[in-house]
Amino acid sequence: MTPEREEKFRRVVAKRQFNLTVVLENVHDPHNIGAVMRSCDAVGIREIYVLYTEDKLTEETLQVGRSAASGAKKWVEVHLYEDAATCFTAIRQKYDHIFATHLAEDAKSLYDIDLTASVALLFGNEKDGVSEASLAFTDGNFLIPQMGMVQSLNISVACAVSLYEALRQRQQAGLYDHDPVALNAQQIELFQRYYNLHEQRIIDRRNSKKGLELD
Repeated sequence: MTPEREEKFRRVVAKRQFNLTVVLENVHDPHNIGAVMRSCDAVGIREIYVLYTEDKLTEETLQVGRSAASGAKKWVEVHLYEDAATCFTAIRQKYDHIFATHLAEDAKSLYDIDLTASVALLFGNEKDGVSEASLAFTDGNFLIPQMGMVQSLNISVACAVSLYEALRQRQQAGLYDHDPVALNAQQIELFQRYYNLHEQRIIDRRNSKKGLELD
């Protein structure tokens, strides 16, 4: 790894937000998953949770989504679950609050919730939104204010809007202001993971070239 590449890895890892994540429930379009992963990488999220409780949603859908995410797929870890209780139990072990995008009487504006806290943001699928089963595991609901005739946004757009509000709040709170030279234990572990991915990619390229030469 070149010194320039290592510096970039350290800079990115230093800004990763270990207490912010996204949960996608039964999102049908793999390209939406890919777009969400790109947004997550852009704001410093290191992992997301994908919950599939419908039979037609498979690992293949997720693979297509990873492909659609292009470069982001290597740097955002995806946890795939098929059972809601198991999924949200795992999330609760790392994150203090779970908020869902859901039209409800008690729903708050996106801009009125504290996104500097330890938070998982739950987004439902393109047609039905968040299921009642998953809502049972949440701490509250939020809405993105809209002024148009059609009160809905594409899932990937809604996620991007929400994440950039989180970025705005976290920047103001100084949560991105970490020294890339003095990484903490969590950051060092993530740096090592990225380093290993980088090295494996180089090995795979070399092996691929050797295979072409032998052919």
